Amino acid sequence: MISQVIFFCLLIFALLFFAKNAGRIYRNIKLGKAENRSDRPTERLKIMTLVAFGQKKMFKKPLPALLHLFVYVGFCIINIEMLEIVIDGVFGTHRVFSFMGSFYNFLIFAFEWLALAVLLSCAVFFVRRNMLHIYRFGGRELLKWPKTDANIILITEILLMAAFLGMNAADYKLQMLGHAPYHLAGAFPVSQYLAIILPDSAQTLVAIERACWWFHIVGVLAFLNYLPLSKHLHILLAFPNTYFSKLAPKGKFENMPSVTAEVKAMLDPTLPAPTAEISRFGVKDVQDLTWKNLLDAYTCTECGRCTAACPANITGKLLSPRKIMMDTRDRLEEVGINIDKNKVFQEDNKSLIDDYITREEIWACTTCNACVEQCPVNINPLEIIMGLRQYAIMEESKGPASVTAMFTNLENNGAPWKYAQADRANWTNT
Repeated sequence: MISQVIFFCLLIFALLFFAKNAGRIYRNIKLGKAENRSDRPTERLKIMTLVAFGQKKMFKKPLPALLHLFVYVGFCIINIEMLEIVIDGVFGTHRVFSFMGSFYNFLIFAFEWLALAVLLSCAVFFVRRNMLHIYRFGGRELLKWPKTDANIILITEILLMAAFLGMNAADYKLQMLGHAPYHLAGAFPVSQYLAIILPDSAQTLVAIERACWWFHIVGVLAFLNYLPLSKHLHILLAFPNTYFSKLAPKGKFENMPSVTAEVKAMLDPTLPAPTAEISRFGVKDVQDLTWKNLLDAYTCTECGRCTAACPANITGKLLSPRKIMMDTRDRLEEVGINIDKNKVFQEDNKSLIDDYITREEIWACTTCNACVEQCPVNINPLEIIMGLRQYAIMEESKGPASVTAMFTNLENNGAPWKYAQADRANWTNT
């Protein structure tokens, strides 16, 4: 009974703590501006099914995609056994679902192979990330904590799967010894070979089985509460993020509604003048972004596919689309902490532009949409970059000399070139 009470209290605490952190993230996302992404639900469900569930965009790189699929499917399916573990922990039973007979044997059989696949895939990912010097795993934004975070996740998953197989190995050997309450249940294609190296003492085997059981369940609950602090939050947010994807063609830029209304009123005096007060043109800080942009920031997997495909980054420019998303998330977290501390946001003399994202970064972007195309969870860094550019030009009148010259030519000549309209056809005389 003592172990059951301890487990129950631990379970409730873990779930409540996760709910609190989830609520904080939801609050932070809601700081963004409203945007309607609820249209065409059938099309959105299709995108979510293909991209989030089906891992469609991952398979642009087949080998990492296959390994990721093992981890993804294994993580989802093996957690079905978590239901049995929780019930056993609360009620003091052992393999409560074993009454399903041969179907239960099949489930454990599948779980074991998936656990081994997850363990081996994570080991390969650890080697790739730390020893093979792959371009997209480099970059100044992945130094220090982000690199440590990725390794913590991989090592944790390896340990959890090892504990799962170790628990099953001890359980299997106890079943063979006929030690109660370890009755015959399950099929153990992987752990039966691990059982060979375990001792024959029933008391020692029980200690090993219990130790692995507690390590596995406590590890899973700890990992659950680590998610909101890590890049691995995408395993939950990838589904809503892909559902709320932008359905317009990737190359389509939308005019700012406030500017459009002003221009229409100027061109047609019969139209009523806009009455809504414009607080700011473009994006200075995270509160000027939409809730979807902020959801993007929390969903970023930090995989670097966007940065690896960015022509500006490839040619040595400072821009990294991955860093744009990570900086946005970091600033949003800082704003959230400010609100937690002061009940409402207190001006801290910081902003997303300049303090987190430099102007050199935003003006290096070619707006080619390569980052949007490559992202496996449909994140759109370009929307954030364009918002920051709009603020720099429309609010501060600051931009690179070449851009300022282009705007001046557009205003004076109706074209981005410095030639007058009357001289445009002069090239035909040569």
